[in-house]
Amino acid sequence: MKKNITSLILINKIFWRQKIGLLLMLLFCCFNSEAQLKITSALCENKVNPAGVVLQKLRFGWELSSTEHNQYQTAYQLVIASSKNKLDQGDYDVYNSDVVKSRQSVLVDYKGQSLQPGQLYYWKLQVWDNANHSSGWSSDQQFITGLFSATDWSNAKWIGYEELNDSMRMVPGIHEPYAETLGNKCVQRPVVPLFRKSFTISKKIKTALLFVTGLGQYELSINGAKTGTAFLAPGWTYFDKTILYNTFDVTSQLVGGNNAIGAIVGNGFYNINRERYFKIVDAFGMPTMICRLKITYDDGATEDIVSDATWKTSPSPITFSSIYGGEDYDARMEQEGWNKAAFDDSKWMRPLLIKAPKGQLSPEQDYPVALMDSFTVKKIVHPSASTLLYDFGQNISGIIRLKVRGRKGQQVKLIPAELINKNQLANQSATGDPFYFTYTMKSDGEEIWQPKFTYYGFRYVQVDGAVADASANDMGLPVIVQLSSLHNRNSNPVNGNFECSNPLFNRIYTLINWAIKSNMQSIVTDCPHREKLSWLEQDYLMGNSIHYNNDVYHLYRKLVQDLMDAQYPEGFVPDIAPEYVVFEGGFLDSPEWGSSSVILPWLLYQWYGDKDILQKAYAMAKKYVDYQQTKSKDYLLSHGLGDWYDYGPNPPGESQLTPKTVTATSIFYYDATLVSKMATLLDEQSDAKKYAALAASIKTSFNKKFFNSKTNVYSTGSQTAMAMPFSVGLVNEKYKKAVIKNLVDSIYAGNKALTAGDIGFHFLVNALDKGGASQLLFDMNNRDDVPGYGFQLKKGATALTESWPALEDVSNNHLMLGHIMEWFYSGLAGIDQEESSVAFQKIKIRPQPVGDIVSAKGSFHSPYGWVTTDWKKEGKHFLLRVQIPVNATANIYLPAAKDAAIYSNQLRVPGKQISYSEGVAKISIGSGDYEFEVK
Repeated sequence: MKKNITSLILINKIFWRQKIGLLLMLLFCCFNSEAQLKITSALCENKVNPAGVVLQKLRFGWELSSTEHNQYQTAYQLVIASSKNKLDQGDYDVYNSDVVKSRQSVLVDYKGQSLQPGQLYYWKLQVWDNANHSSGWSSDQQFITGLFSATDWSNAKWIGYEELNDSMRMVPGIHEPYAETLGNKCVQRPVVPLFRKSFTISKKIKTALLFVTGLGQYELSINGAKTGTAFLAPGWTYFDKTILYNTFDVTSQLVGGNNAIGAIVGNGFYNINRERYFKIVDAFGMPTMICRLKITYDDGATEDIVSDATWKTSPSPITFSSIYGGEDYDARMEQEGWNKAAFDDSKWMRPLLIKAPKGQLSPEQDYPVALMDSFTVKKIVHPSASTLLYDFGQNISGIIRLKVRGRKGQQVKLIPAELINKNQLANQSATGDPFYFTYTMKSDGEEIWQPKFTYYGFRYVQVDGAVADASANDMGLPVIVQLSSLHNRNSNPVNGNFECSNPLFNRIYTLINWAIKSNMQSIVTDCPHREKLSWLEQDYLMGNSIHYNNDVYHLYRKLVQDLMDAQYPEGFVPDIAPEYVVFEGGFLDSPEWGSSSVILPWLLYQWYGDKDILQKAYAMAKKYVDYQQTKSKDYLLSHGLGDWYDYGPNPPGESQLTPKTVTATSIFYYDATLVSKMATLLDEQSDAKKYAALAASIKTSFNKKFFNSKTNVYSTGSQTAMAMPFSVGLVNEKYKKAVIKNLVDSIYAGNKALTAGDIGFHFLVNALDKGGASQLLFDMNNRDDVPGYGFQLKKGATALTESWPALEDVSNNHLMLGHIMEWFYSGLAGIDQEESSVAFQKIKIRPQPVGDIVSAKGSFHSPYGWVTTDWKKEGKHFLLRVQIPVNATANIYLPAAKDAAIYSNQLRVPGKQISYSEGVAKISIGSGDYEFEVK
């Protein structure tokens, strides 16, 4: 009996242990089902909480994370509501996708009804993983739709202080050398006006949405507080085709009772007069603005405050403003409180109702240009008693921030410069002279000022008519209490980072990155001073280098629109876009530049999976290739600038070492190939065949003209002549190894010195990387004794320069030669995508330990999430840590012989999971964090 009771107790314990264990397992599974997949980022039009989105063809996306390996999404549900309360209560009155079985998480099409303009919407989503576990709902998100018709603007008017007579318009502009032919055009100095509107709020506000723009640039405030963070808004466009406006939720800026909107409008590229320095002059019109403030009250009523004749206007204290020449500010003209409700504007005049500009109003969807960094002075030099020279230690795009103490009416002049001359004064000879700021004091106290509507590229600032704080001041000059340099750039998110064990390469990375940041505005400029123009070749040649560092989705979609606006009726795309000025010869029509019209849409598709941009740009791309064909003879193109700024015996400029026909025809072939691929994706089958046939004809003609099958040398055998055909696919398969070997041998024979220029160096880096010659890339760039990156650093450059030898008579903050940046990521850090991949869904991790580099690490934010690598090499031991995001997979390429032991997360990888080729082991993996060891 006792034994039976003991047995029953034992059985009971086992039963309850099993029950508890099962319960714990279920609890764990429930907990785990929520934790397996987390939504880390939710995007509308590739942005968090965007403002000014389209009404149709809206796209959503999201990023996921998991602590588990091999995770991917199997389904999603996306819902939209007209208010946050409805969203939270499950009343999805705008859209409910229900459960959609799909792995897609990038640019997912909205399939609901067309949305309403000027509305705030709320949304969220949930996803399911490969075990059918739900992530749970994301946090609440929102987006604001834009305005797309005259009716949407609710009768808002363009207003101005003055209007330009049609006979004084100068569009397009004219290049500096020809300005004297204009007579009295572009001589007038436009008034930089203030605008204000006071109004009363008598009910409780639900939402207040603002839609506004000013040409050329504007800054707006509500009740004295600036709206948004933008500097130089809106983005630059060709104003007769496209005008960008900005959208803001300003609910929190309004108060019950009296309110006021204030705006100041500057010239930008809308009006450039013939004063001080100017690269070009133009006159689309005088400063003007338009805005609509849509207020929705809690009771459902709406009210619009729009720009019209009831507003008031007055000249601002900015007495001169030029995107090329600088800015003058007379603080004595300030009107305190001018942008607040209590201000007495009875002495202000009514604005003029301006004839609407020709361009189509379109919402700006890119991130704004903003002031992103600041530098304090590193050293102050005193060239004379009344002159100071401030050295900030870093060449940037930017403005100054002045804190000064003096007497009313005293003026300080500030002259920024990249370089200084032997007398330790500002040297603007290569960057636009004269450019300067002046500030006139309003009081006998301490004052602070910074410019609003211009910027320059500089490291130094020469200050005339002042002394430094604590200096002797016998002349009673103003005292500079503090001077800072403020860096402006496109405020898009940082996309990646790179570093390695080679100190020179880390410095080169920083050198190039400063040129990227300094020239990444609302267009990609060539330099931040002399021109500020969007020369198109660098947009795609430096495209990957820029993309690894910054999220340029919106910037590059905007650039594609600029290209569409700039295309001529006959099909060619000029070398700059927006085309504010018509240049001549190769500076007007060069195939290596205009090909951005084909290559940029393709890059956006490759980087972000954006098929929509291919559809939008397809007609432009096809028309451009058709134009190239009309210019060709026997399928060869021979016009343009060629390999701009290649390094040879002559001063830099048009191509010296490579025939222009080589570069022009190579890019013609590449364009035709890409249009054929676009046509296939867009189901334009007859076009796909047509342009594939055209590419084949170009290839045959090119090889017949330039390839010597006995020597396996192209044309002159220059770095560009050999690399560019290899990189774009002109070399027939049976000759590829011989061509790359000849290229490598010729460079070693030439002391491993750089000679390829703006066009060719991109393709040289690509050819050597893809051709298995990364060691040569290391050898060419790990030095400072010949013109190149190290040479520039040795001369004191802090941003990439325009010429390999860092010449003083050209720009010293220039984007176009930074192509090694791409290899830092794809080669040394080893982060790339497979050729068949789109949007980095199939990642290629292939670190290349070359030269003396024993470690490197990189991070890159792909559309699916962060990809990271971190590797170290010690003798024959190789360690790689890698992170692959959810919904993506990867191929890992490790330097390993067949007899090496390879471990993944401390477990030996079975031989059947590894394939070998030329000393590289390939392993395929899913998402997750991994540590690979080769022993």
